[in-house]
Amino acid sequence: MSSKTIIWVCVAIFGTIGGFIPLLWGDSLFSFSALTFNGIGGLFGIWVGYKINQQF
Repeated sequence: MSSKTIIWVCVAIFGTIGGFIPLLWGDSLFSFSALTFNGIGGLFGIWVGYKINQQF
């Protein structure tokens, strides 16, 4: 798999997880906090994908 593919997969996974975090305290998936956590999860996914690519 190419490095870009790994990074995009990590962004998708962690962005999705970040978007679901506000459900823990009762917000909806379309709230401002869900969008914020989605962005934070996406940035974290970029970092994780970059670190994975450094290992291989």
